[in-house]
Amino acid sequence: MKKFIINCLCAGVLSGSALAAAAQAPLSVSLHNPAGVAGGLVEVDYAMVAAQWAPLGKGSFKVLNTATGKEVPYQVLTEGTGQPVKILLDVPLKAGASTTIRFVAGKPAPVAAKTYGRYVPERKDDFAWENNRVAFRMYGKALEATPKEMAYGVDFWNKRTENLVINKWYKRTNYHKDDGDGLDYYHVGLTLGAGGIAPYLQDSIWFSRNYTGHRTLDSGPLRTSFELSYDAWQVSGKPVTVTKTVSLDAHAQLSKMQVRYSQSLPVAIGIIKRKDPGTILLQEANGVMGYWEPQHGADGTTGIGCIVLAPVKEMKVEKGHVLAVAATDGNGAITYYTGGAWDKAGLIKNADQWFRYLQEQAERLRQPVTAKIIQKK
Repeated sequence: MKKFIINCLCAGVLSGSALAAAAQAPLSVSLHNPAGVAGGLVEVDYAMVAAQWAPLGKGSFKVLNTATGKEVPYQVLTEGTGQPVKILLDVPLKAGASTTIRFVAGKPAPVAAKTYGRYVPERKDDFAWENNRVAFRMYGKALEATPKEMAYGVDFWNKRTENLVINKWYKRTNYHKDDGDGLDYYHVGLTLGAGGIAPYLQDSIWFSRNYTGHRTLDSGPLRTSFELSYDAWQVSGKPVTVTKTVSLDAHAQLSKMQVRYSQSLPVAIGIIKRKDPGTILLQEANGVMGYWEPQHGADGTTGIGCIVLAPVKEMKVEKGHVLAVAATDGNGAITYYTGGAWDKAGLIKNADQWFRYLQEQAERLRQPVTAKIIQKK
């Protein structure tokens, strides 16, 4: 009888050990890119992985590409909640391609920072953000005290380096001069600039003032995101407020703009149009709006473009802008993408290349990479 009890206890220990080992086993996830163009960074739901793989919330982990055996750079996103929400993976997938990644316990290799953003109080409340390709800024309340410099919209910085330049450029005596890594020559003024947004009623653009509140949500290395809030202003006789959540991924030319107004509204997303002739692309059906500016002397040429995921009512050239007119949803929200390219950066050199990039990104955004847990090993 004693021998039987001992054997049962040993079997229980072995069974418990086997279960513990199984819980620690690597978790495999299949990724598939359904689009006819190459994919960007890949989002995987943190809770989905945590439900199947206990080590995720207990310590450090690595992500391996099973085809190459190499580590996949990643970033855990909280989206300002203080808790993990998503895992952002830098795993390129060609058109229609699939691959498998594996989550394993262990200390990951450091990931070089490819995105960055911050509030810039030393330059009249700017908020600037960038990645390894492009840089932008939006304007804060302090700028309103200098009417000659006042600007509303999104500013685009012409950089031609993969290095992060925001802190370096703000220390320059003149970042409107190219010292080898680019310059800021893009003019915004009292316009929507490089893809700003505003209510559009009675055939008028109802500009807000500049942002008054800011909050960083995630800070690199693969994605920087932040939130800007605005004081109420009058729109056709009614007070309106807005909050803008902006994010930029590594390797992208476009920032994601998630905008929420205090009420449902028709809106215009706009690109300032220059006086000299440029090249314009208006594709209402797939929400793509592009502008290849006239050359800016020795500085080169800038392209600006927007992708609107919501239905677009119309696109037109009016009021000094290239405009896409749409509407928020029932909650006052709309999501779109805006960004730019500079021919001197060497990646996108002409209007055809820029418009093709925008069209491909529209397809990718509407058919994102999917993730599915397939097995443990």
